[in-house]
Amino acid sequence: MAFGSIDEVQVGLAGQDYVCGRALATVVFLSLKLGRPLFLEGEAGTGKTEIAKAIAAGLGRRLIRLQCYEGLDAASAVYEWNFAEQMIAIRAAEASGGADRDALKTELFTEDYLIERPLLQAMRPQPGGAPVLLIDELDRTDAPFEAFLLEALSDFQVTIPELGTVKAPEPPIVILTSNRTREVHDALKRRCLYHWVDYPDFAREIEILQARAPEASTALSREVVAFVQKLRTEDLFKRPGVAETIDWAKCLLALDVINLSPEVIADTLGAILKYQDDIQKLEGSEAKRILDEAKAELVAV
Repeated sequence: MAFGSIDEVQVGLAGQDYVCGRALATVVFLSLKLGRPLFLEGEAGTGKTEIAKAIAAGLGRRLIRLQCYEGLDAASAVYEWNFAEQMIAIRAAEASGGADRDALKTELFTEDYLIERPLLQAMRPQPGGAPVLLIDELDRTDAPFEAFLLEALSDFQVTIPELGTVKAPEPPIVILTSNRTREVHDALKRRCLYHWVDYPDFAREIEILQARAPEASTALSREVVAFVQKLRTEDLFKRPGVAETIDWAKCLLALDVINLSPEVIADTLGAILKYQDDIQKLEGSEAKRILDEAKAELVAV
């Protein structure tokens, strides 16, 4: 299966409960059509990771995820040798006696003892076609790893000194994400199609919430989205993303909440705010003020 047009991208992703705007659908379509990596940047919780999952599911491809972190190196991202199994093989050879060292060395560095990490897995042929390789939160890594990625994504191949070069028979669909905690080097960005994933407007966030939490009533969904959108205009350390909107709505449903109230908001703030300083700012009358403003805007709409 493939997306033949921008409209098909939107319909296909909607089938995976991912509400996609025209601009994002366009860059996804071009990335798939041209075989270019897609670089998605934006605040945490705006749906960057979810789009990779939706594309993989929509195309019927395997999703391979490389979760980035500080200190990630090429070895951890590509492959490792199974030292425990190699030691067992060495002990077994010694116990049997007369082990040929050269032959043993050759046997130890074969694919039987190879642990494939995400980048190597993505270079392997897959039954349903080229996989979707998600390189998540690239901004958490450092410049040397970026330089390594630059080479790997240019030729879609990796080298294992003991085995040689592994080249992808069909390039994987590559999606990189960044929360912009630091700037990613221009050299890597130039090799990708770029899109900034912003917070959705009111109408689109309602669509997203209805897709992900269909049990919520229209009235509750509107109040939740209006409150969260108003909350994002406040001076917070970490503004709530779409993921928090969905989580909060599900929490409210679990509590059988029909309408928002200052008391309910105070009890469930941990679903939308993740820092104590932010939660403290909404204590007392602040939550009521924001709720009143949000409801007033709903009436105006």
